[in-house]
Amino acid sequence: MTDRPPTARIRIWDPWVRVTHWGIAVLVVLSVVSGIRGDFDTHLRVGYALLALVLFRIAWGVVGSDTARFARFLKGPRAVLHHLAEFRSRAPETTPGHNAAGGWAVVALLGLLLAQSATGLMATDEIFTFGPLARTVGPEASSAATSLHIRLWIVLLAAVAVHVAAVVAYAVVRRTDLIGAMITGRKRLPAGAAPPRIASPLLALALLAAASAAVWGISRLG
Repeated sequence: MTDRPPTARIRIWDPWVRVTHWGIAVLVVLSVVSGIRGDFDTHLRVGYALLALVLFRIAWGVVGSDTARFARFLKGPRAVLHHLAEFRSRAPETTPGHNAAGGWAVVALLGLLLAQSATGLMATDEIFTFGPLARTVGPEASSAATSLHIRLWIVLLAAVAVHVAAVVAYAVVRRTDLIGAMITGRKRLPAGAAPPRIASPLLALALLAAASAAVWGISRLG
């Protein structure tokens, strides 16, 4: 029997990444429900909150904590393929943050959410509800944005389903609790691993305030 190397629970996710992650998850559900019910006033308000969180997460991915930064976890195709080839291995996960494949999944989801929010700002039901930019871009562009907004939801929900399936697969195959790590902020890694740098909460608050102010300004255009 081979002794496993000692491990320790190390803090890898700051509160801002975790709050943004779960906040976006809840808002996506509320957006889908309000859209299906035809409650477009709520749908718009949820969309504004969602856009603010997405803008914050993008900014935090540039100047935030080590594990939040895109530059830290985005790898080339060779690293992604190597990670996927080793997926069936039961070796313990040693990557402190997003792995090579998961990093690109994060970017894809943020890109879809940003596109969904942008088209929603220009969308209209042509009766009661108009996005704040719907009249600015004109009826033809607004109609095209509305159609794309509806289609993008299908793509986004499919991407979310793949994300959830990947989390389950990691729990079953690699015995890696990604959900627990995103709740507590801690992950079991080889003992002695250096914890990642956590950025200033004041910087996070400033970025969140700036993102919220920008979305509020856009909402007033309509």
